[in-house]
Amino acid sequence: MKKSSEKEYLATLTKISKAITSDLYLEDILKLIVNLTAGVMRAKICALWLLDETTQELKIRATQALSREYLKERALKVGEGIVGLVAREKEPVIIPDVSEDKRYREKKLAKREGLVSMLSVPMLVKDRVIGVINVYTVKPYKFTRSDIDLLSTVTNQAAVAIENTELMVKTRIIQEELETRKKVEKAKGILMREQNLPEDEAYKLMRKSSMNKRVSMKEVAEAVILSFEIRKP
Repeated sequence: MKKSSEKEYLATLTKISKAITSDLYLEDILKLIVNLTAGVMRAKICALWLLDETTQELKIRATQALSREYLKERALKVGEGIVGLVAREKEPVIIPDVSEDKRYREKKLAKREGLVSMLSVPMLVKDRVIGVINVYTVKPYKFTRSDIDLLSTVTNQAAVAIENTELMVKTRIIQEELETRKKVEKAKGILMREQNLPEDEAYKLMRKSSMNKRVSMKEVAEAVILSFEIRKP
């Protein structure tokens, strides 16, 4: 496997760093990461698995592989297979030949894709695992300490980008929920005053309108507020 130059390595880190402050969607960032990682590692396939903290399952979320078989959705429990082992132990794992390692679960798929050697590295944010990145070669290759350090640095930078994107999404959701709550409260107050309704009845009226019209409570609230604003002297 031909080594990447220091210039290529730094360029990769720079591109991933830019993703940290970008407004790209998570899926776009994941695709960017696997493409950049495959390039800098000179790998046939790079696959990125993210950990679902609720189910404690790792799911494949991105790869630059074109094979439909490889793109199929798959999930592994923490501790299951190589990916699960890396997530549990928080340490890289090297497999010289995936066809000969008992821990490797997808030997048939690897054979079809022509995959031989594998390096699997955890994605860490402050010692917390958020996922795993795998790179594969098509010829037997002895991964070096330098390879591990390179992939670990790229992977941890990628983990920060992913964590930042997910945090921004959660922040947006919270902001939207607060905005909806404020509008519902304002609309409820208008109905209570104008129709002389108790609080629970005003809310029920809005909920019924939401269900009958198949629109969100936010939309119902906005309609009530707009109607009130138009009628205001």
